[in-house]
Amino acid sequence: MSESYLPMKIKYIKYSFIVLLYLATGLNVQAQNAREEYIRKYQLLAIEEMGRSGIPASIKMAQALLESGNGNSELARKSNNHFGIKCKTGWKGQKVYYDDDERGECFRKYKSVHDSYIDHTNFLMTSPRYAFLFKLPPDDYKSWAKGLKQAGYATARHYDQTLIKLIEDNKLHRLDYKQSFQPLAAQNTPLNKGFSDKMTINHYNRRQVIKVNNLEAVIAGKGDTYEILSQALGIEAWELYKFNDRPSGYVPQPNEVIYIESKNRKAKRKNQFHTVGNGETMHFISQMYGVKLKPLYRRNRLEPGQQPSPGEVIYLRKKRP
Repeated sequence: MSESYLPMKIKYIKYSFIVLLYLATGLNVQAQNAREEYIRKYQLLAIEEMGRSGIPASIKMAQALLESGNGNSELARKSNNHFGIKCKTGWKGQKVYYDDDERGECFRKYKSVHDSYIDHTNFLMTSPRYAFLFKLPPDDYKSWAKGLKQAGYATARHYDQTLIKLIEDNKLHRLDYKQSFQPLAAQNTPLNKGFSDKMTINHYNRRQVIKVNNLEAVIAGKGDTYEILSQALGIEAWELYKFNDRPSGYVPQPNEVIYIESKNRKAKRKNQFHTVGNGETMHFISQMYGVKLKPLYRRNRLEPGQQPSPGEVIYLRKKRP
């Protein structure tokens, strides 16, 4: 080999390494973006199912991320199966077949992602081998992860550690305390996007009451809960949860907007549509325009818990064609 050839080969190897490093970095960024979008899209489903069953929302979300490849696996995209659940004895729903531990294994197929989340809860709740998990605290995600591994949910050797890493890297433990990602907050929502800066003095205390879409609302302070606010405002806590489409036990973030009267079924006439921005959820849009969340989902033909993509148009008054 000539001496002149060596530097060229070294340069080629160095260049190839840089290209591979660049590609790997790009793929990691794409994967993280997909993961964050998935969390925002389905976080309320995980929280709702936690309230129904006691399964930590962080565990459900981590399993969904892992088993569905952030929602991008073929099984998730074509069959709405986000938890890799196989048919098992007694399954009477639709079926699909994929190669997994063995060739042509039977997996459950669902009509919607919502159905997949519900069936995952039912699957764990009705199977005797997972019964011991429900004796664990609902915020002890580490014990739940180890328990799922122990019960044989997956054959992966480090399944429990993978779940724990997903939870901690993405701060999914927040979901166990019913703290959703990207909540509507006063300090990061421009007043010209549906908010009025008109304020009045509340008759019950010295808290300021803002007018949002002609509805009364307050701004949560540090340490506030719906129970604390209910006592201060003379309103039942369950009413605040209902007015704001929040699950029981949700803890508001400092500076979060909280309605103290029922929202409207439709937005004002001047607000026919909303173009979704980065990180905006259906709940965010619901709070922004003072529109009840369930009618907003139905109007846009979306399932409860499903979230729109940036740039998508949300119908605020009429039903989506």
